[in-house]
Amino acid sequence: MRPTPSGAPPRPHAPRLGYGTNGLTDLRLDDALTLLADLGYDGVGLTLDHMHLDPLAADLPARTAAVTRRLERLGLGVTVETGARYVLDPRRKHGPSLLDPDPEARATRTRFLLRAVRVAADLGAHALHCFSGITPPATSDTTAWKRLTESLTPVLEAASAARVPLAVEPEPGHLLATLDDFHHLRELLGAPGPDLLGLTLDLGHCQCLEPLPPADCVRAAAPWIRHIQIEDMRRGVHEHLPFGDGEIDFPPLLDALTELAAGGYPGLTVVELPRHSHAGPELARTSLSFLRSRLAPEEAPAC
Repeated sequence: MRPTPSGAPPRPHAPRLGYGTNGLTDLRLDDALTLLADLGYDGVGLTLDHMHLDPLAADLPARTAAVTRRLERLGLGVTVETGARYVLDPRRKHGPSLLDPDPEARATRTRFLLRAVRVAADLGAHALHCFSGITPPATSDTTAWKRLTESLTPVLEAASAARVPLAVEPEPGHLLATLDDFHHLRELLGAPGPDLLGLTLDLGHCQCLEPLPPADCVRAAAPWIRHIQIEDMRRGVHEHLPFGDGEIDFPPLLDALTELAAGGYPGLTVVELPRHSHAGPELARTSLSFLRSRLAPEEAPAC
């Protein structure tokens, strides 16, 4: 068990903490992984993107094998994330999506996710993250949900064969924006089990728009959680913030995450600061210190 920055061990069932490479885009991937291991992180949320592990590279299998070996040497777990902004379309953020009006455009996103399934399986990832995308103009909800279920079905089949849980993230502004929307998707897909269709729970998003506090969201969603993202955030404002800059009440939230870990959650809780790469190494350090210091057991009073 790695020590906390203060030298005290974390709680016996403390969450396994990671940091997202989308917040370290100014670093080479090997430098980013080495940094996280040296700081004492348990794992990494690895976003497939051109500057790190390019999902469109011709030699992707060889690159993936090299990253797998590096993760093993460093002792880092991994979840594969697919939220790179311009990896498929250099002019449209997150384009094309699973909801695109053009069937071939939707198929492009599906093929990307199928490739990501193979990468996640080769890396030994805990889960593969994805999201729905924004509903296009002049598109009914019925049509949007139909496109989403049809686009995700082959990905679910591939993920099942590869034994990699697909972890869909509710994203503010997207078709699938809330925990209720996640359960609606499950119903449309025939209520698959959580080891097939799981949940990426972004705790800042819970603060932003869920009716329940983040700690209660963790407990309510526990059976389906396969990946967790954490940062600070304010109510009604979708802006990922360093810890202490938002409104999240962290003590009860970290208690809920500890309960989740004690209940057998095997995945990572990944710091998600995708707009802070300019200060990535320092924020990786201070974020881990913030979380570990609050997860460390209290010192017994002197007799």
